[in-house]
Amino acid sequence: MLVERKTVSIPRACELVGVSRRTIYNWIASSKVQYVRTAGGSVRIFVDTLWREPDTTTPPEAPGALEGLSRGA
Repeated sequence: MLVERKTVSIPRACELVGVSRRTIYNWIASSKVQYVRTAGGSVRIFVDTLWREPDTTTPPEAPGALEGLSRGA
């Protein structure tokens, strides 16, 4: 079964979650988000990986830093 996943550019991913480009690149490097490189070399982020549950082993950077990152009901 083939499932198509929606991807967005890095600038769009930044807008969606309210973080900087550097943060997105850090997430890529630490495997917190999944991505794919296009034939032209651009990086596209899988949207469904932008809203993961927070990692409970690492304390947040600042109070409220993870607000809006998890999918709420």
